[in-house]
Amino acid sequence: MFFPKRNKFILKIIIAPWRLVTAPSVQYQLFLIRKSLRSQFRTLTTFRSYFTMLFVCGRLYPIYVNNASIKVKILPSIFALILCTAFVFFLLCLERKQSPDVTRALWIPTFWMLITASKPLSTWFPSSGGDPEFGSPLDRAFLIVLMCIALWMLTRRKYDWPTAMKKNAWLIILLFFMLVSILWSNIPYVSFKRWTREFQAILMAFVVHSEPSPRQAIESIFRRAIYILIPFSVLLIRYFPVYGRIYGRWLGEEEWIGVTLQKNGLGRLCLIAAFFLIWTLVRRRQGSNPPIWKYQSHVEILILLMSFYLMRGPGGMYSATAITALVIGLLVYLGLYLMKKFGKNLSSGTLMSIVAIIIVFGIATLFAGGSSLTFYVSSVGRDATLTGRTNIWAALLPVAMQRAILGRGFGGFWTPRTRAEFNVSDGHSGYLDVLLNIGFVGIVLVSIFLLSSCRKAYRGLSHDFDWGVLWICFLIMAAVHNITESSIATLTSPLIAIILFLTVSSVKVFAPRAQI
Repeated sequence: MFFPKRNKFILKIIIAPWRLVTAPSVQYQLFLIRKSLRSQFRTLTTFRSYFTMLFVCGRLYPIYVNNASIKVKILPSIFALILCTAFVFFLLCLERKQSPDVTRALWIPTFWMLITASKPLSTWFPSSGGDPEFGSPLDRAFLIVLMCIALWMLTRRKYDWPTAMKKNAWLIILLFFMLVSILWSNIPYVSFKRWTREFQAILMAFVVHSEPSPRQAIESIFRRAIYILIPFSVLLIRYFPVYGRIYGRWLGEEEWIGVTLQKNGLGRLCLIAAFFLIWTLVRRRQGSNPPIWKYQSHVEILILLMSFYLMRGPGGMYSATAITALVIGLLVYLGLYLMKKFGKNLSSGTLMSIVAIIIVFGIATLFAGGSSLTFYVSSVGRDATLTGRTNIWAALLPVAMQRAILGRGFGGFWTPRTRAEFNVSDGHSGYLDVLLNIGFVGIVLVSIFLLSSCRKAYRGLSHDFDWGVLWICFLIMAAVHNITESSIATLTSPLIAIILFLTVSSVKVFAPRAQI
């Protein structure tokens, strides 16, 4: 009978909830295992110890009992799924106690955020049908149901639509221009269906704004998404690799994707999770946001370590863009706190200029063929083409310049034909994707929306410094992230959706308490 060496085995032991194993057949097999191993492992005499050992090893071991050989198959993936589900459920129960002012209606934008930050439902349920251009009927039906419930909730709460639209004028103008651009799209029906998703994103932001405490609602969405998506990403990568791993198109090496569609999507998710958890832990250490459970900080540190683990990836297959954006966000976070400590004030114009410079730099990088990022390439261990990005930009930029002013209509460029022609699913630059879809006019409108959000974030510094810092850092990280990744071309990207929620809810979050 073969087992790993005893010293290696002891190092691998993880206590497992053996009470979950209740089937009589499993209990009988474990009884035979205990009986056969008692002579070799005298110190491990409990039922729980034998179950734990086989659960960790996760192999088919021949067990000899009464000179008869039987094979006992312990499936660690099943038990890992049960453990992960129980762990996530426990975290959600903690989160519910931490957000007492949040209504049940907040699960509507939470479900929407979970869908946009992970794989579509059609990926988990392949029998739902659909095609790449028209989408999956299952996803479409689910999003329509969420949109209808959101509209019903806003109507029931007597939401003040005119005021909300007036306070977010540039957002509404951007959404309206996206709608008008469908007129010159080559696929107007598909473009309109893609536009409805942008409308759904704004509806979800309005639902968050209509909550009694929008700030607590946004934090709750953060925690729920992180508590669910990060542990399940680890689960899929470790125990269900058919869902959690793929092989890269360019290098053919293994990549971790977790609950997302691609490596960079997982990197973006970890970027959001890591920064929010660090921000939360720092605030808690300063006396704000006290824990409701004495070990809550330990659990959040564990999830933070999971985020770093996922961001690291297998070997050198990590998302350099997400890591760079996180480092820049943390440096901005540290800089703003140091300025506050030494009594230095950052003007609104300076902050908006920083964001504008990053946007201009991202656009200039496209026309420079990535040469402006030469200093960056060597520091993150990438080749001169930024893993093929400069070749993609060189191929797509002439196409974008054919309709440089108005673009090809919102959602009108990326089709199955263009994806097959260029062998990519996006431009690997948010600014390039905006240029392809709604042209330079769209880039101007997106930039104005981000700058108006930046101005609101600056105002928030005087009302709630921690909250304003969180907002500013996410704005800068989003601007940096879109230089070599695409998330700004749609409001349904998790990174931009966070900025959308913060922008729409700012009026109520930073209002005097007497007016809330």
